[in-house]
Amino acid sequence: MKQSRKRVIYPGTFDPITNGHMDIIVRATHLFDEIIVAVAKSNEKGPMFSHSERIAMASAACEGLESVKVKGFSNLLVDFCREMDSSIIIRGLRAVSDFEYELQMGYANASLAPEIETVYLMPSLENAFISSSVVRSILKHNASCAHLLPERVYRMIEAATERKNP
Repeated sequence: MKQSRKRVIYPGTFDPITNGHMDIIVRATHLFDEIIVAVAKSNEKGPMFSHSERIAMASAACEGLESVKVKGFSNLLVDFCREMDSSIIIRGLRAVSDFEYELQMGYANASLAPEIETVYLMPSLENAFISSSVVRSILKHNASCAHLLPERVYRMIEAATERKNP
């Protein structure tokens, strides 16, 4: 008998989407029927890439994963979950340092929408150190981060950099 599975929301700034994010996404495809990669506008974080660039990169990275959709959002995460008819948020936990922040966010979301659960997934060991902030730091120093990003995302960043610095 097949168990009923659900649509889940995987939110983040994805500035840019990394192999660590993809690890969580691919693993989630084995647990849930549909994963919506929800790219937050997050202007207050001062992202390196525009919202539309981040959506395009996430879409390129997730191409070929049939149960994965990419959508942008700029409202409260719990409101976005309700719009998408999802009662599950998935988040990645790399280290103890992530836990405190993620726990706080999970409790905040639960206080706003007790019907929405947060599920935490750990990336595989080889991706545990990868973060978007590490990638941005490498990019700012014009070093290669190809090994940290999906190939299509790396090519998109390279092309954008070449257009800005001909």
